[in-house]
Amino acid sequence: MEACHSPGQFNVTSYVSASVIIGTLEAFAGMWINAFIVSVICIAWVKRKTLNSNEKILLLLGSSRFWYLFIVWLYYFLFKMFPNYLCIYPTFQLLAGAQRLFNCFELSVSACLSVFYCAKIANFRNSCFFYLKVKIDRMVPWLLLGSVFFSLVIGILAYEIIDKPQCNNSSGQENLWKVKIKTDIQFFPIFFITGFGYATSFMAVILSVLLLLFSLWRHKRNMQTSSMKDLSMDAHIKAMKSILSFFVMYSINFISLIVIMIFSGESKRAMMFLIYVFHYAFPGVHSLILIFSNPKLKNTLLRILPCVKCKVCMK
Repeated sequence: MEACHSPGQFNVTSYVSASVIIGTLEAFAGMWINAFIVSVICIAWVKRKTLNSNEKILLLLGSSRFWYLFIVWLYYFLFKMFPNYLCIYPTFQLLAGAQRLFNCFELSVSACLSVFYCAKIANFRNSCFFYLKVKIDRMVPWLLLGSVFFSLVIGILAYEIIDKPQCNNSSGQENLWKVKIKTDIQFFPIFFITGFGYATSFMAVILSVLLLLFSLWRHKRNMQTSSMKDLSMDAHIKAMKSILSFFVMYSINFISLIVIMIFSGESKRAMMFLIYVFHYAFPGVHSLILIFSNPKLKNTLLRILPCVKCKVCMK
């Protein structure tokens, strides 16, 4: 006897399958990009026995984004395909806490990277900015340590708060979705603390971008007045494009975070899925921009790609 499937059930199954496939492709692409950054920097670390400040930030940024994407993908895969496993204590609590931890950490390290670029590239006659420019290399380890501490606090708070509304005897995706909605509504403080961290990181990025743009604009004007505009004008234009791309990516990510926090309890699946697609594309796309803005990473990637093509063709 053949099983009867209603059109609504078929549509739900098709939606779940398509969303899992798209999410898997997006997550693994971002994981590969960040794993490439980590591997290249680790190889350089083994050869030189040391890392500069920029490489330290990129190493931690790539590592945090790799594990963030992996945990997000694992959570989404289990939530869609095997929701009963998330009701096994404390799987749901651990994944949610780890997701918050690595998300806050990668945003904090991204903000540190923007501040580092601003301090290294921008030129101002202010004494405080000059002190920051000189001491920024010594401040980077402390900034990263502060990011680790802040992320651990967020992760622990998220675990403790989400640990309260546990799964009851009924299992399944509908029950898990009710638990998620209950968590989102009842425990607003964790969203407020996390949102404050997002806002702080985003404000640091905005300030760094504005200072960099103003410094580059003033440098461009000085070059025009001194009749030297043809020497490095192209380099400055490329730098401004790169900085603007950073700002656009951070803006899209921050807006998507706000929308997710507002509509997390709604049942608009299609809209939320598109928002999540844009949101979780940020760690991979931004890391790809960082690769092409770094000559060493860019050259290494361009050397690897022909080898991959040759191996594929030989098969």
